[in-house]
Amino acid sequence: MADPKDRIEAALARIEAAAAARAYATERLTHRHEALREKIQDAVASLDTLIARETVDAG
Repeated sequence: MADPKDRIEAALARIEAAAAARAYATERLTHRHEALREKIQDAVASLDTLIARETVDAG
């Protein structure tokens, strides 16, 4: 039978590894969200410009 101390140490190592992986995934998702937000803002600004031109040209 394994030493309880070794089992606890192994369990803690697994918990720490899982926490680190989750933190990395969260950070990565945050960066992807920021990049997508910027692209959407640029697209909306472009659409606003096109709509404004159409309004001026039609008027």
